[in-house]
Amino acid sequence: MLQLSALALLVAQSKVFALSLADLSGISDAQAGGSIKTLLEKSASAAVLQLGKPGGFMNNDAVRIGLPGELGKASKLLGKLGQGRKIDELIAAMNSAAEQAVPFAKPLLSNAIKSMTVVDAKNILTGGNTSVTDFFASKTREPLTAKFLPTVTRVTNKAQLTPKYDALAGKAAGLGLVSKEDSNMAGFVTRQTLDGLFTVIGQQEAALRANPAQAGDALLRKVLGGLR
Repeated sequence: MLQLSALALLVAQSKVFALSLADLSGISDAQAGGSIKTLLEKSASAAVLQLGKPGGFMNNDAVRIGLPGELGKASKLLGKLGQGRKIDELIAAMNSAAEQAVPFAKPLLSNAIKSMTVVDAKNILTGGNTSVTDFFASKTREPLTAKFLPTVTRVTNKAQLTPKYDALAGKAAGLGLVSKEDSNMAGFVTRQTLDGLFTVIGQQEAALRANPAQAGDALLRKVLGGLR
């Protein structure tokens, strides 16, 4: 009975997807699915290119990684107490680690695109300005965490700041000023790297939806234009 219900739901969702294309001048489901894959590829590639270079995180106010919780607020005070250089070095190391980890995301993002289902395509097509971000987050957050962590660990360890961060954040966590999960530098930076990547993918997606003329692909422009 449950299997029949699941099948009925999938059929219904497929029909909704087909109906959502009814006003798109005869574009087939296959063509629409291809254009959605193009949207995914463009959003992901642009985000990886933007973030996976020196300054990609550090020079971007939307994703720059700072100290977590109350440590971030206290960093200004620490600067006044003569610790500003150490804080700057720590923040620079965290952002550099993120920038070096991001390029490893490309194969996993590509695999997610290849595995896109009809239901995924329908959700992306009709899900609003964050649907691509939601798709990638649901499909890749866990494997990307495993992929990023070794690089983040290597880069932050090389900077020889990890023990200092862990000691400082560990004490802050004990006082309830920082969450326990953020008391480990490699784990914290890895999560921030993922959040930054998904944020920029979302920005790229929203820009394409808002201005389909910039899509560069005729079919994608037509699909996005038909949804406006």
